[in-house]
Amino acid sequence: MSEEQPKNPLHGVKLADILEFLVAEYGWDELGKNINIRCFNNDPSIKSSLKFLRKTPWARDKVEKLYLHSIKKNK
Repeated sequence: MSEEQPKNPLHGVKLADILEFLVAEYGWDELGKNINIRCFNNDPSIKSSLKFLRKTPWARDKVEKLYLHSIKKNK
């Protein structure tokens, strides 16, 4: 069963881990410039951002794409 999504680079990666990586990589200011959403620009926190991203597919998609771009760049 662990091979259901062998080519999906996000398989098994938690949204919280993705967000923590991006905050460490870019910081909140730069993250807010890359993805212009209120939870990154106004009083940002991991908790509030996770709550928003879990409810908003288009924003989560942008975060996941930035994460994939960032890990490719770091390799």
